[in-house]
Amino acid sequence: MTDDAAPAADSPAPSLELAGLKLAELRASIDNIDAALVHLLAERFKFTQQVGHLKAEAGLPPADLEREAQQIGRLRALATASGLDPVFAEKFLGFIVAEVIHHHEVIAEAR
Repeated sequence: MTDDAAPAADSPAPSLELAGLKLAELRASIDNIDAALVHLLAERFKFTQQVGHLKAEAGLPPADLEREAQQIGRLRALATASGLDPVFAEKFLGFIVAEVIHHHEVIAEAR
């Protein structure tokens, strides 16, 4: 008589199966957050496009170093309060701001 509860020699250990299920669950959560980030960035860029048009109409430069410094400080503080590396947060914002400035330059050149 065999014990039906014992795993077969060629089947994965129960802890491996549970790890696979948990991994799939965690990855699904990460995928949802990634989707939310993309949607939030799209919304953010809609607003920054409007800012770019206003700047171009008013003859303002594409970059605003004072605003950027304020944003960096604010984002670093938010990152720290959230348990996120503030250096990473600053790099992330820097990438976004560089893209925004590029968009503003394109808008200004088109006028």
